[in-house]
Amino acid sequence: MASEPLVAYILLNVDIGMEHKVVEAILERFSRWVTEARVTYGEHDAVVRVEVPNMRVLDSVVTGIRELEGVRKTVTLISS
Repeated sequence: MASEPLVAYILLNVDIGMEHKVVEAILERFSRWVTEARVTYGEHDAVVRVEVPNMRVLDSVVTGIRELEGVRKTVTLISS
């Protein structure tokens, strides 16, 4: 029996005017794990929902997102 995926929400702060470009890059680069990515308004500029099999993959996805041009800061919320 397969275990349930680990669900996490990644909140992003990005450079001004880069919101849509960053979300598009995330959807393209991490399509295997990303179930939703949206531009938001308020304290964070975007939110990304991911489903991954384990913490190792989550770390890889978060690290990859942090390396994208325009990303300033991330906050990861792991759901139970």
